[in-house]
Amino acid sequence: MIKLDWPVVILAGGMGTRLKEETEFRPKPMVKVGHQPILWHIMRIYNHYGYNNFIICLGYRGDVIREYFHHYNLHAGDAMIDLGTRDTIPLHNGSDRVDWKVLLAETGLKTMTGGRVKEALKYIDSDDFLLTYGDGVCDVNIPQVIEVHKKTGAIVTLTAVRPISRFGRINFEGNLITEFREKSPLDESWINGGFFVVNKKIGDYLKGPETVFEQDPLMTLASERKLGVYYHEGFWQCMDTQREAEYLNELWNNQIAPWKIWV
Repeated sequence: MIKLDWPVVILAGGMGTRLKEETEFRPKPMVKVGHQPILWHIMRIYNHYGYNNFIICLGYRGDVIREYFHHYNLHAGDAMIDLGTRDTIPLHNGSDRVDWKVLLAETGLKTMTGGRVKEALKYIDSDDFLLTYGDGVCDVNIPQVIEVHKKTGAIVTLTAVRPISRFGRINFEGNLITEFREKSPLDESWINGGFFVVNKKIGDYLKGPETVFEQDPLMTLASERKLGVYYHEGFWQCMDTQREAEYLNELWNNQIAPWKIWV
């Protein structure tokens, strides 16, 4: 596996209004799945492939994310705090020990997704970088997405996924059902699952804080045939609602979380 020294940009500044039960006092990326926020799970996915440099775009309640990383060793597990020196000393050798560099970028409370990406560009030295949202997990193979990106020469390559429908599907004639089928990802269309690979030329398509990444920039790239796609047939799940948060926690707590590709 070829490991490229690219940063991972994570959009973590939205207000998460559809998950208001959890996000009144913290940003959605800090909603927990198991013992850690979903943001940690996302970073673990990239870390599995050797990507340890992160740029986290802050907005709504960014102070909570700042506090989490400033005191990461305290959150990660057992620790001893020396009140004289104010040092926090981890007392474990478990899976929460990481070697990450995390740049916390304040990108504005009301800035849209494209505006946040534009703000992050000033911290990126490489021609390409990785980008994702702060509220979705996936067992996608990141190097394969990169391979497609390089092969097509696209400015942006997105990971397309097919989410599982919440409901079963029926076909009927009159008052008789002719087919009943339980919910399946095959019943759904391909959608944008995030987990992008992006060339810095994207800056030419981002006008300012009001730019929505998924609207004019991606639509224009598609019309110019500069928007690539990697089709992911595996697991993907976002966390937009309380129901989805509970589902992810159920998978994690029962040790059947498909996105846990690290050891």
